[in-house]
Amino acid sequence: MPLVTVILPTWNRVKWLKSSLDSVLGQTFKDFELVVVDDGSTDSTSEFLKNYSGRIRSIIFDRNLGVSKARNEAISNSSSEWLAFLDSDDYWHPKKLQKQIDQINIFPECPIHYTDEIWIRNGIRVNPKKKHQKREGWIFEPSLELCIISPSSVLLKRELMEFHGMFDEKLPVCEDYDLWLRLTYKYKVSLLNEKLMTRFGGHADQLSKSDWGFDRYRIKSIKNLLDKENLLQKDIIAAKKVLRKKCKILAHGFKKRGKTKEAEYYEKIINQY
Repeated sequence: MPLVTVILPTWNRVKWLKSSLDSVLGQTFKDFELVVVDDGSTDSTSEFLKNYSGRIRSIIFDRNLGVSKARNEAISNSSSEWLAFLDSDDYWHPKKLQKQIDQINIFPECPIHYTDEIWIRNGIRVNPKKKHQKREGWIFEPSLELCIISPSSVLLKRELMEFHGMFDEKLPVCEDYDLWLRLTYKYKVSLLNEKLMTRFGGHADQLSKSDWGFDRYRIKSIKNLLDKENLLQKDIIAAKKVLRKKCKILAHGFKKRGKTKEAEYYEKIINQY
């Protein structure tokens, strides 16, 4: 059994796949398996993956079921102690896994490890804003505002998914934000403050380009957390504060657009929390 299972879901991104796959297979650390989940692609992905026969393990969906289902299926069909993820339009730098394995040995008390990253948007390298600053330790509170951890940078213990649930397949976006909230109020996070992966944005097939209002899904995640999880009082206070803030913004936006029912829905949540 390999120490790490690397999970790479993809859907109609054959033009990006080679750099992503090669970046994993070219890692200096070798004790891993690479599981690629073809999430119902209709381009030439399935044919392209034949070039990697014997070097990867493939799971093929006959229709598009979403990134959460793809990741969860791969998790369920693997047994490594550690899990790593890579989006099919990102790539790792050669020593990413090795340096994270070294980090595990330095901080064995942390079951979640992630790295810094390079951002490329529309072909141009950009500097992340201050609000995207990486944090370590107890990062639940800063994680409420937005998703701090990139899935492509993370290495986490499998047992976390077994104990606390996997990616929420009902969320079309922000499924990573939802998972990190469920984990970071319970566990410390280790940050390896090196840029060890490159993240691409701005192309037309990204979920962030096709779905507006991420805060709608973040609100669902925070609400579920408050309703179902046993948070510490300080975390309850922080979560309610961010929940009300996001609801106020959405309620105001819906009112401006004349969508009274939607505005009333978010105002009701404000009153509840």
